[in-house]
Formats: sequence, structure tokens, C-alpha cells
Amino acid sequence: MTGMGWLAAIIVGALAGWIAEQFMNARMGLLLNIVLGILGAIVMNALLVFVFGATLGGWIGQLVVGILGACILIALARAMRRTA
Repeated sequence: MTGMGWLAAIIVGALAGWIAEQFMNARMGLLLNIVLGILGAIVMNALLVFVFGATLGGWIGQLVVGILGACILIALARAMRRTA
């Protein structure tokens, strides 16, 4: 996560994962929310840099990026679960 310490990344990741969980109507635990939020932010940051050459900065920007990324990861997990 851009310019954040580990503790801030965990807090923002947990919040992003929880918001994505509520938005996607998925029931997961706190640890998976943190993981999805952080991984979602990493995935979306990479996509934003690849497509636009830049990403959103700050806590709010990373929260938005984390929410979008976590929603994408939840959707991918659901799609993989259906095909398996």
C-alpha cells in the first residue's frame, strides 16, 4: 500500500474487506477481511498503474482501491467455486 505503515495497511485492509463483504453479501471472518482488503488493494493498485500509470494515494484512496479490489477477489472466488 502506497506510503502506509504495516499497522495502517492492516486497519485500512480490514475496513476495505469488511465493506466489500457487506457490499457483496459474503460472510467471512475478520482475518479473511484483512487479507482480502490488502490483496485487493495490491491487485487494484497494480491494475491502476498498468492501465492509467498512477494510483490513488492516501488513506481514503487506498480504502477505495482496497474495496474495489476485494470485491473483484470475492467475485472471482465465487466464480471459481461455481466452476469447480
